Amino acid sequence: MQVLRLDDTTEFTPGVMKRFFLVEDSPFFKIINFNLDAGVTFPVHSHDLDGELSIQVLEGSGFFLGADGAEIPAGKGDILISEIREPHGVRAAEKMRILVTIAPPI
Repeated sequence: MQVLRLDDTTEFTPGVMKRFFLVEDSPFFKIINFNLDAGVTFPVHSHDLDGELSIQVLEGSGFFLGADGAEIPAGKGDILISEIREPHGVRAAEKMRILVTIAPPI
């Protein structure tokens, strides 16, 4: 068993996105904490792989982004579930912390 402390990854850099790999050696999934400063966009992208991902908003608010300019309001406690090959991204309206889980890991 392993305990991860999300509070240890509460770090922002003005105008950019910070990434903290919380689990990167599992053959089953990967967990990544991204901290986006206000106004920062995690660009819409996809991966040519089978699998699923979740994006959970830990703090702040903004938008989940998708194909064709899709925007879904996202706030603390919201979780987006998506196929890995489906276009996905995030834009922060204010400082925003998101937790991304990818299975299987890429």
